[in-house]
Amino acid sequence: MKVLVMGGNRYIGLQLVQELVEQGHDVTVLNSHETPLLPPGVTRLHGDRHEPGLFDRVLGPVIDQFDAVFDNTSYTPEHLAPMIALFRGKVKHFIFTSSIAVYEMAEAQPVTEDAAVGRDAATALYGAYAAGKVQCEDMLAQEFAANGFPFTALRVTHTCGPMSPAVSREPGTFKRLEEGRPLIIAGKVEAMVHFIHTRDAARALAAVLGKPQAAGQIYNVAGKQFSSIINYMKLMAGAVGVEPDIINMPHDMPADMRSPIVHWLEASRGSMVFSIDKIRRDLGWEPRLSIAEGLADSYRWFAQEGGREKYEYDFSADAAVLAEIERRGGVSGEDGPSRTVFRAQLDTLKNM
Repeated sequence: MKVLVMGGNRYIGLQLVQELVEQGHDVTVLNSHETPLLPPGVTRLHGDRHEPGLFDRVLGPVIDQFDAVFDNTSYTPEHLAPMIALFRGKVKHFIFTSSIAVYEMAEAQPVTEDAAVGRDAATALYGAYAAGKVQCEDMLAQEFAANGFPFTALRVTHTCGPMSPAVSREPGTFKRLEEGRPLIIAGKVEAMVHFIHTRDAARALAAVLGKPQAAGQIYNVAGKQFSSIINYMKLMAGAVGVEPDIINMPHDMPADMRSPIVHWLEASRGSMVFSIDKIRRDLGWEPRLSIAEGLADSYRWFAQEGGREKYEYDFSADAAVLAEIERRGGVSGEDGPSRTVFRAQLDTLKNM
């Protein structure tokens, strides 16, 4: 098929482009930033989708060429509406990348696609981001009902993999582990978090192609495994090949002091695990990588392919948290690390 990928220059989008090329599709990307990593044969159109008139100018001349469109970069209905208007009646598939952030806390798990979602930015679990994605899904569903617009929305869970867009994900933790720094965690550290490697997510997106039964459907996309926060830290350490020093922050720390590495909302709200039965049944997709395998791939890129040098690291928050714990005269750790070990960790941070 001839496909258009919105974005496609980093992280999941780049994995998607690579997957599509390997499957033999003719791929065009539209983005505002170049990357030398696009596979040979991929056509790149340059442009910022938010620039007025960009779609008519850049996509207008080639609009009839595409069988499918992957929209990875719409976050609000204002982003999405011009795409619907442009491709209405012109494509076999319109694949929208959504997120499990749309869900509210569920009373029963694993969470299925018919669970409650947050449409109000003021109350949604993930705020405006969640509400925007839900509003996009609603717009697509309305367009499908009215005009048969062949959308499929995929709600992707927490990801790991090479080329993370944020140092606060694997890169910062890998760096801490390499330098022997403690991993300071907080909140509900036994809460389960559901992960997926970016290549498995890309394969799920690509699995929609050639499946007319996917039109009008919404699917969860999650990995074959989930893990508690504390065990995920151990798995990250395993990828690096070291034993982690894990310190649990006391629950009564000052409000402005948070874990420097735990960014999942599950740490404050509790476990979230997602059903992938529907996408397995309808599209025949199956996640391939375990968490350990996914993290090993992420660390391989970080350590061997120049990933380490792509980020700036700031460990001042770590030092502040450890200093506060020391001021209180106590240490909270997985197994209660000794005060001697704790002071050595603090001295190490101060000297780095």
